[in-house]
Amino acid sequence: MKIRGERECQQCGARWSYYETGSVECPDCGDLRSVGVDDRTTHTDAPATLDLGAHRARFGDASGTLPAEGVDELKSDLREYVRKRGFVRGGELLPLDGTYLAARELLEAVDCYDRLRDPADADSEYLLELLAGADDGGRPATATVPERLREARGMAAAGAVDEYRSDLLAFLDELETGDDSATGEGSATGESSATGEGPAADGPTVSVDTGGDGDDPRSRIAPTRELLERLRDRAKRVEALNGDVPATDADALVDAADALGEYVRTGDDAAVERARSGLAELDA
Repeated sequence: MKIRGERECQQCGARWSYYETGSVECPDCGDLRSVGVDDRTTHTDAPATLDLGAHRARFGDASGTLPAEGVDELKSDLREYVRKRGFVRGGELLPLDGTYLAARELLEAVDCYDRLRDPADADSEYLLELLAGADDGGRPATATVPERLREARGMAAAGAVDEYRSDLLAFLDELETGDDSATGEGSATGESSATGEGPAADGPTVSVDTGGDGDDPRSRIAPTRELLERLRDRAKRVEALNGDVPATDADALVDAADALGEYVRTGDDAAVERARSGLAELDA
């Protein structure tokens, strides 16, 4: 959606950031009547924090199988976090971050682990390590993914890449239709009725770095779209295999998507080459 992120309460005059609260309700007086006082921006990322401390306390003593209680609550918290997350915040494209990836993998790994008839120590250790680091964006190393849990890594990668690709395509659409003020230090503009504003005004809604050589950021659109098509095909292939691919392939898929995001943000040719090379290796 497109919003004015800086809000001002019409009742008490307090100001706050919609990007931080995700609400048009005044944090001081609770009034719902507020107006935007800055430029509109494209925004898909709702405020979300992943706190798995209570689940770690419950699962830490588990061995062999998951505890009878708490699995549904864990999965519910993970789904809520993933559902809220997006990759455009205030007109700026975000990286495909570790916490989002870990949350998706943990969600898949819990189901995968629960289907195992006789979990090995390596399986339970991997699951608990993933639970231990997920809210800080930590995931076990690629080489440590157990064979019987690699489906979780693959499905998490396919799902994350699909969501990132969707936001990146929307970002490219806005970059393509915006004017020159969408680049450099300028911020983006646009709006949704959810914030109590009128229709979006014409103008740029996203911002990117112009790069050291002053290139036109819109020159990044065509190469990125071409590689996003290849990325989609490979993600669909992983999904069709229910994630049952080598963990190295799953991570390469994620790395390619993140490299494309870096290229769009910065114009760094090395980033787009990393994406192109990674996709080529997946075809090999």
